[in-house]
Amino acid sequence: FQSSLWLPKILRKVEEKMKKIAVVYWSGTGNTEKMAVALAEGVKDANVEVKLFNPSGFSAEKLLEYDIVAFGCPSMGTEQLEDIEFEPMFAAIQSSLNGRKLALFGSYGWGDGQWMRDWSDRCKDAGAILFDELGLIVCEAPDADMQDACRELGRSLAEW
Repeated sequence: FQSSLWLPKILRKVEEKMKKIAVVYWSGTGNTEKMAVALAEGVKDANVEVKLFNPSGFSAEKLLEYDIVAFGCPSMGTEQLEDIEFEPMFAAIQSSLNGRKLALFGSYGWGDGQWMRDWSDRCKDAGAILFDELGLIVCEAPDADMQDACRELGRSLAEW
């Protein structure tokens, strides 16, 4: 009989503590979007709540609602973040990254991944806790193996 009194309280506490992961991305060609979707599938496979956002739907206030945020952006121009939508959003929340758990991912068509190294440094300088300082990058479109790597990243983030 007594278990019926405390069980609902425990269940409410568990529900309140469930991890939430946001996947915030910009994609011009669809390559980074494929990565974002596969990453989110991996999170769902681990039975963790996940929500996909485009840059205009994310803010410093939203950042506080999530335990982990995976940011995805392709390399643009001279190996930099997309500057019309993604960069302004990221710059606006950068001062709120201290102590936040993040993962970075994206696609590129040229270069050697310098945009990801620079982005990782920005996050570390802001005090973020990166899942992997190298990020997850793919040249051009993610093939089946790279989509599996994205799903695995999602599952790993769910356990982090």
